[in-house]
Formats: sequence, structure tokens, C-alpha cells
Amino acid sequence: MSAVSWTVTGTPIGPLLLAATGRGLVNVVFHADERTARAAVDRLASRLGDEPVEASEDPLLAETVRQLRAYFAGTLREFTVELDWSLSAGFNRRVLRELATGVPYGTVVGYQDLADRVGEPGAARAVGTAMGSNPLPVVVPCHRVVESGGGIGGFGGGLETKRTLLALEGVLPQPLF
Repeated sequence: MSAVSWTVTGTPIGPLLLAATGRGLVNVVFHADERTARAAVDRLASRLGDEPVEASEDPLLAETVRQLRAYFAGTLREFTVELDWSLSAGFNRRVLRELATGVPYGTVVGYQDLADRVGEPGAARAVGTAMGSNPLPVVVPCHRVVESGGGIGGFGGGLETKRTLLALEGVLPQPLF
């Protein structure tokens, strides 16, 4: 198994833990305070079979931090870092790949529409489960998936974070406070 490196970076939505393998960015974790980061690193060690090493100077992590800063500054609309999909499989991976390539910045898609796009028209709830299992939030934009009836839907990073990301992309008005 390739070495796993990680770092935590501050963002307008709170600290994010970023982890990478030799294949690409493998994990993004919200609310990465010390306790959450430790738990995430332990989960990565268990799932990937390699003890993650803190390494903010890792070139892929440094590039991801650069792209996240540009995204939050409003100057980046598409992430271009390599992704390692090894933390998702099957239906979830198909849905997340479609989301990553087929739902651009500033747009949203309904759970049902995303199920239809991957050839599983009865799987809107399963799409919700796939969003909840997304190991690469923000970079793979699960915040762009909303309820077909106009509701915001759920979000692993919290609804305030989802609203902030959608407002950044111009989908929702900026919060007043």
C-alpha cells in the first residue's frame, strides 16, 4: 500500500483534514479539530493499511491547499488534483464520479436526477447514502446535491456549511449573519 500523508488546513468553513496517497487525494474531513483529526487518521490507517504521516509539505497536499484557497476566494471553479477513489466502491463510487465530472460549479442536481444519470432510476435514497459516504467533500461537490422539491437536503458537514458553499458558488444568497 502506498504511503498516506495528511495535513489540516484552515478554511472559511472550519479546519479540513486532507489526506493523500501516491494515487491522489483520498480523504477530506470536516471540522478537523485535534480529536476529529486523530479519529480520521486512525480510520485511514485501518482502511488503507498504512499509518498516515503528517506532511503539509507533500506536493499533492500543498496543491490541494492552494486550490482550496482559490476556491474559497472565488477564483477556482474546478478542482484538478488527482483523486484516489479507494475509500468508495460500487454504486457510491459511480455516483460520486458522476457528481465530480457532471455537476459543475454554480449548479445543483437533485438526488433523483443523479440516480437517473448513473442508470439507477429508483435509487434516489441510495444517492443520499452515497453523498453521506463521500470521502472527498468539497472537492467532490456533494453540497451541490439537493432535494428535487427545492429543499436543501442533508449534509455531513452540517447544513450551515452546505449553505455557505452554495452561497459561495452563487446558488443561494449570501447569509445575512
